[in-house]
Amino acid sequence: MSVDALKSALPDYAKDTKLNLGSVTSTSSLSEQQLWGTVLATALASRNAVVIRELAEEAGDYLSAEAFEAAKGAASIMAMNNIYYRATHLIGDETYATLPAKLRMSIIGKPGVDKLDFELWCLAVSAVNGCGRCLESHEKVLRDGGLSRELVQEALRVAAVVHAAAVTLEGEAALAPATV
Repeated sequence: MSVDALKSALPDYAKDTKLNLGSVTSTSSLSEQQLWGTVLATALASRNAVVIRELAEEAGDYLSAEAFEAAKGAASIMAMNNIYYRATHLIGDETYATLPAKLRMSIIGKPGVDKLDFELWCLAVSAVNGCGRCLESHEKVLRDGGLSRELVQEALRVAAVVHAAAVTLEGEAALAPATV
């Protein structure tokens, strides 16, 4: 299956999502690894089985085994970190920001792929999960590492479109008549 199969699964009212999905995966200035790692990591963060299956299969055509695992690792570590850091931020007591997290996060330091690529995937997953503190942190690392704002924005567009596809398909599944 593929991006095209996923686009075909989207209903007519999601024409913008269909077009954007095709666009973000075919006209990106991101490197192949950056793009498809972002696609895979955000598909996993979307939690939609159809989106994950369709996009993981195509991402496998573009990513090395190490990059595929690292993208999965970015989705996994950010699932934990986004909850923790968003919660400590939303509590409103800055003392929490000074306390050690005491959560194992070794993959961030040694992801098995280019550090900036992994950071980009973490940023995109953080966008899907809505963690402002993580977005700020990963964006700073990316910008300090030399990535342009335009490339950061591309990863955010990928995250937005993959998430839109997942939400649309989840909604359609929920609205479908139950079969017994």
